[in-house]
Amino acid sequence: MKGRVSLITGASRGIGEAIALELAARGSDLALLARDEGRLANVAREAERSGVRVVTAAVDMADGDAVERAARTIHATMGRIDHVIANAGITADQLTLRLKPGDWDRVLAVNLTGTFRLVKGCLGTMVRERYGRIVMISSVAGLMGNPGQAAYAASKAGLVGFAKSIAREVASRGITVNVVAPGLIETDMARALSDDRRNELVSHVPMGRLGTAPEVAAAVGFLLDERAAYITGTVLNVSGGLYM
Repeated sequence: MKGRVSLITGASRGIGEAIALELAARGSDLALLARDEGRLANVAREAERSGVRVVTAAVDMADGDAVERAARTIHATMGRIDHVIANAGITADQLTLRLKPGDWDRVLAVNLTGTFRLVKGCLGTMVRERYGRIVMISSVAGLMGNPGQAAYAASKAGLVGFAKSIAREVASRGITVNVVAPGLIETDMARALSDDRRNELVSHVPMGRLGTAPEVAAAVGFLLDERAAYITGTVLNVSGGLYM
């Protein structure tokens, strides 16, 4: 991936951080977006050890105008954007009867509409260059639903339909658009669970364990690779068999 530029949202921790380090190790320059400037700077320093260029931007994905401005600035600074990995996401876990409309709006604004604004801001250049790789990080919750996660599941299901539609629009321009759908992954959120709750969740995974952020990052790296150039409009399930 030497000479390529990969833009990653939600890059300050967890899966986003793992994706950044995976792509840096493979030679890609990086543009990292997240809200937490301090943690973003830490990831940038770690990625730079691989000898790649890294730029960062503190952006709230709910602010669509800011997202599009960031994409333009990154393109001007780095000279190109070859890969877009839309990873940023939030939850507002609550049973639907108790879910506040404002929380619903916020989840969809970050997870779905923010991704739309980002992709729209980068797609024109990719079309002109006749090359691009877009990977959206969804979730098995968007494929199978999950009690108490109506907003999150709806936003993640929306990413699947969005990706499949764009894939059909731009396939003739050498651009692939795919989705990675992680299952239960070892992140800060999972580590905060009680042992009983964690064990209960793991009991539903046929492989009998949580996945790791680097395992998700490896799936993203595969879809960005030239050897995956004939794969588009697909959902790669990384869930240990939770969703088959």
